[in-house]
Amino acid sequence: MNSTALITGASSGLGAEFAEQLAAQGYDVVLVARSGDRLAALAERLIAEHGVRAHVLVQDLAEPDAARRIADRLTTRGLSVDLLVNNAGFGTCGRFEEISGARDHDQLMVNVVALVDLTHELLPGMLERGRGAVVNVASNAAFQPAPYFAVYGAAKAFVLNFGLALRQEYRRRGIRVLTLCPGPVETAFFDTIGTRRAAVTGSMTTPEPVVRAALRALERDRGYAAPGLGNALTAHLTPRRPRTLVAAVAERVTRKVLAAPSKSSEHAA
Repeated sequence: MNSTALITGASSGLGAEFAEQLAAQGYDVVLVARSGDRLAALAERLIAEHGVRAHVLVQDLAEPDAARRIADRLTTRGLSVDLLVNNAGFGTCGRFEEISGARDHDQLMVNVVALVDLTHELLPGMLERGRGAVVNVASNAAFQPAPYFAVYGAAKAFVLNFGLALRQEYRRRGIRVLTLCPGPVETAFFDTIGTRRAAVTGSMTTPEPVVRAALRALERDRGYAAPGLGNALTAHLTPRRPRTLVAAVAERVTRKVLAAPSKSSEHAA
């Protein structure tokens, strides 16, 4: 029997790429997102190309009981999850007071609350079986304060520290936990946000090498992965500087986003 991976935000971007590469490795997949049509098309293709089972769960992760609903549907279908990929998320940018409080609330529900809730729902089963893995998708924004991306950056810092803590708790109990911290990735995030200035480093990569690096790091039981030389340098060097200095430098880099209208964006539907 194949192992089963559940991927949130699977309809596009990194989530769809995780589904593709995991199916190619022989995983059955559970695809979770709001976009049922896109999930169904992806599932059909993965079944045809890789001969795996692909299940579609349409769910808005901003809803308070999203994780419970997913867990109930998994139980109904008799599915157990061996690999959880908490990929879904979205970001807002601009001056904090100009961003909708409701939108930032939903951002935290998806980026933080649903991620923790799903881990609560699925990790106990992994422990019972004595094996499993969790991949949490953070960002290079997790390593320093991110002015004009204040809630997004803080949420990703939570994801990073949460993942590193879980790894220490469970690494001797058969569970691997990896936090993925990519730099800007060529996805719908920047199209929806309305400005490519949100890629504050000025360079982007594509989903394929990011996911490949993540799965390689998971296989090697790394605590986190920051694919790309520049991204890796940020990850390793930034935390060693005074926090207020890091915040001041970050503001000079991120202020360019103010030249564009303040909007919100989803990088995983």
